[in-house]
Amino acid sequence: MTNQDIVKAALRVWGRELYTNTSLSEVARELGVSKPALYRHFENKEALLKAMHDYFFDDYVAHVKPGLEQAMAAKDIRESMLVMIRVLADYFARNKDLFIFALIEVYGNTEQKNTTQPMRERGLDMEAFSSNYSHMIKENPSRLQMISSTIILRMASFHKEERKRGETPGEEQIRSLIVSLEKWITVGLGLNRELIDRMDYERLEASVSGLSLGAIDDGDLIKAVASVVAEAGPWNASMEMVAQRSGLSKSGLYAHFKSKQDMMRQLFMTEFSRIIAFAGEGIRQSVVPEEQLYLGLYSITSYLRQRPEILAALDWIRTRRLDLGRLDPPPPHFFSVFRNIRLPIEDWGGNNVPGEEDGLFDDSPEDLISQWILFLTLNMLMHRPEGMAFADFPNSSIRVLYRFITLGLKGYIE
Repeated sequence: MTNQDIVKAALRVWGRELYTNTSLSEVARELGVSKPALYRHFENKEALLKAMHDYFFDDYVAHVKPGLEQAMAAKDIRESMLVMIRVLADYFARNKDLFIFALIEVYGNTEQKNTTQPMRERGLDMEAFSSNYSHMIKENPSRLQMISSTIILRMASFHKEERKRGETPGEEQIRSLIVSLEKWITVGLGLNRELIDRMDYERLEASVSGLSLGAIDDGDLIKAVASVVAEAGPWNASMEMVAQRSGLSKSGLYAHFKSKQDMMRQLFMTEFSRIIAFAGEGIRQSVVPEEQLYLGLYSITSYLRQRPEILAALDWIRTRRLDLGRLDPPPPHFFSVFRNIRLPIEDWGGNNVPGEEDGLFDDSPEDLISQWILFLTLNMLMHRPEGMAFADFPNSSIRVLYRFITLGLKGYIE
């Protein structure tokens, strides 16, 4: 048994539970050895995690560096971007365990302050590459941010289906994934650019601004849960804190929630349902499909801008992987908000979402679109400029995101 054997076993075992459980005992069981046998290689869990980081960066750089050099030599920005999209998609499609590790322990870990330094030490200068796209980073949300979020979402869906089928993806599946991902990023939904350019965004935004969020007040129990979670985080948020915030006794709180896990699950389910319902109200302000899509996107953002404590709580759940019990699959209406919008998706050939026609994904086209929009919206709001309050998030940024969703890079780069 080598150090690398242990690292690979930890990637498999801990990745299965998305790093909510990083027990050395589980790694030992996977390898069929005793726990003390692991200590002869790594003195503690932290040392093993460091070795896992080193392994990831070594492997990632070895795979990506040739593609990066090819991208930097490309004739134009669009070709350069496509080269990197293909390289990253190919790497993470073939390496599920490293994809999960990168998503959670590298890019999703707030303690991992710098990823460019370990790459530079291995001969991969991402800063030099990114300097070619400085104009794509200045606006909010940045196009690079939207591209990376799209890659993450599609890759997560790809590996989810792989796990469900219990099979390793073949070359044809990987090729189809890359082709579909390129289409998502380069043309978005492939809508009519002239129509998108002349849309009256201010009129549409004003129609949503007149809508009520509904009967939500300071006495709402779910809002009390959300505010406590937003302030303390889900692990530190106790039933006692929620009881005090809501004016109930702890025993009275248990009349509403069976446990803390049940309380967090109801928070997620209730608020997500409210967001979807509010987006539905916004969509009904127009009968034009392209306008309906923007109204849905704008309504979701508007709701979250007015409820920052909800956004913070949802982001805790998203980034910290809190165990909410069985939310897979989620209630059918969660991703159905755009289901009745009849979009003329011409560049995709009828209503086929790239990848759907190849059997890569089990979700319906409308559900895939909804998941994409919701994921991009949350990432846009959580990666807003430093110091900007949620309430101050500009409408111009929502329009940038809408343009990417409807036109992809084609809406910016010819």
